[in-house]
Parts: sequence; structure tokens; C-alpha cells
Amino acid sequence: MNNMTLETVRLSEDKTALEILDQTLLPNEIRVLRLTKMEDIREAIYTLRVRGAPAIGVCAAYAMALAGTQIKSNDFNVFLAQFRRIRDYLASSRPTAVNLFWALDRMERVLTDAPEKDVPALRERLFAEADAIRAQDVETCRAIGRIGFSLLHHGDGILTHCNAGRLATTGYGTATAPIYTALEQGWDDLRVYCDETRPLLQGARLTAFELSAAGADTMLLCDNAASSLMASGQVNIIFTGCDRVAANGDSANKIGTSGVAILARHYGIPFYICAPSSTIDMTLPDGKAIPIEQRPAEEVTEMWYRQRMAPEGVGVYNPAFDVTDHSLITGIITERGLCSPPYDQAFQALRFT
Repeated sequence: MNNMTLETVRLSEDKTALEILDQTLLPNEIRVLRLTKMEDIREAIYTLRVRGAPAIGVCAAYAMALAGTQIKSNDFNVFLAQFRRIRDYLASSRPTAVNLFWALDRMERVLTDAPEKDVPALRERLFAEADAIRAQDVETCRAIGRIGFSLLHHGDGILTHCNAGRLATTGYGTATAPIYTALEQGWDDLRVYCDETRPLLQGARLTAFELSAAGADTMLLCDNAASSLMASGQVNIIFTGCDRVAANGDSANKIGTSGVAILARHYGIPFYICAPSSTIDMTLPDGKAIPIEQRPAEEVTEMWYRQRMAPEGVGVYNPAFDVTDHSLITGIITERGLCSPPYDQAFQALRFT
């Protein structure tokens, strides 16, 4: 199956279930899960069956719309109280990706901002809002793609880390959007290098999968080969995604991103973050305030191996994300424009506040 046709997150036609592409099985198996219980949806977010900040946000939006149909009371105060309990339950699944909280808050405002507290009508408005969040994600990614494409030159080598592609969104990607734009423009001379992205291998399993299927000249490398590749002169520009940006431009992305940025600075390679404006959290002054999720030790010691590859009882440090200092970032590409340092002023100019 051509992955260009795959949908990461969608509402079932009868509006009774959330259908997600199980990304833990890629690239070897394509399976769509049909989820109706909030426990299963939360598990899907936590275990990365659905992943990528934009896709998580869309997933959460549809989950809350479904939750509205599962709350049986038509008393507004009772409905709102139960809605908020489910919201908090889903919010506990992933602490770093701000799009999760952004989408949940936006769905809650459908209820709190409504002048008429007619619960049956509000149930329908929740579905409409979730559809709007999904449509906005697609347009946001396309806009990021157009801006990022303007930074490319024929024959460029592009390095990316983790997966911020179609599989991390609802259709176009953020860090890969400039590549897809180039392909649409008929550019066939770009080279894309994908860090494998230990320990969950999103670069190997997902980015390499989707870009090669799309026709891009794609090469996979071990994370610790990035310095060697940059030193060889084959990398001209770096695009990565982001799960949360602080007010000063410090950016949290998949673990290993900050190391790529440090290497890029050493080798004089421009390093760009591709971030929807919903990812920018102006309530946090800097990256030290971004909560970093700690993942299970088994992801490092045994998840991808036939047998355990570390001694029993050894301690494991497994943060899901690290924070790239704003001083290492050449620019932050949003759907509203390319932001350059100082980032706090750039965000204010684009009215992110």
C-alpha cells in the first residue's frame, strides 16, 4: 500500500469510533484500530500508536467529541463536569506535547464559551470543532512546507531527526513538508538523510518508510553517524519537528535533537525547527520549564531485540525529549512565517501572544 494514502487519525463514518493507524507496527504491518473507549484512546497516545504533536492534538479533539456522545446527561453542569474529568484523563497521557493540551482546551471552550447551554446542540458543535482542528492541521503543514521550500536549493542534502512527516500529522507533515512541496514542484535531485532515532526508531520505521514511498531519495543512518555525515559535506540544511517551543525559542523535540543542533553549529549547517503556532507556549519563559517525559526502561533494553540486550537490574535513562537551546536554532518555521532571533520578539510580531 502506498503510504501517501494512509490517514493517521480519522473519525469513523458513523461518528461512533476513532480510527487510527497503529504506528507501532510500521513499516511491516499496516493496521487501522477502531477505538471507542477512552481508556483505549489514552493507551494509544501513551504507547505511541498515534504520535507526533499535531496528530496527537487531532486525536484528542476527536476523542473529546466522542466523549460528548458517551456522557448521557443533558444537564449542562453535569455534562461539563464529566467532560472535564475525561479531559484531565487524556491530558495525563503525554506531558510534553503542547498540542495535546491545546486541542483539549480548545474543545472545552466549545462548551464554556457557548452562549446557549444546550447539550444536544453542543455535542454536534464538538464534532464540528474537531473537524476544524483537523482541517487547520493540514493547511498549517502546507504553509510550513511552502516556507521551508523557499530555503532549499537544487541538489541539497537534507537531514531530519525522528518523524515529523505525514505520519505525525493528519496528512502533510511539518519537518518533511518542504520535501513534499519540492516533490510536488518536480524537484527530483534532493537527498534526504533520516536519523534512525533511538530508542523507538521513528526515523527508521516511519520517516524512511514514508519518504521512500513518496519517491524521495532517502538514506537511513544511525544516530551516531550524523557527525560523520555532516563532516563529509553531504548535509546542506536540517529540518526537525518540535513538540513544544518556549517563549525564548528553546524547543523540545525527540531525544537526540539537541545533539544534532550542536553538531550543525560546529559544521556551519543551518538548523530549522518546523513548528505549528499551536506548539509555541508563551506561558513558559524558557526550555527549563518544559516538562520532559520519561519513558519505560524496556524501550532501551529489550523492545527491539530477540532477547534482552542489557544486564538485569541496570539503571536506564530514557527521556522522550530533549531541549535545543534557542541559540542553536537558525530559524523556527511556522505557518504564519519564518521566525528569526530574538524569538520572543518574533513571536510577538506574529501575534503568538
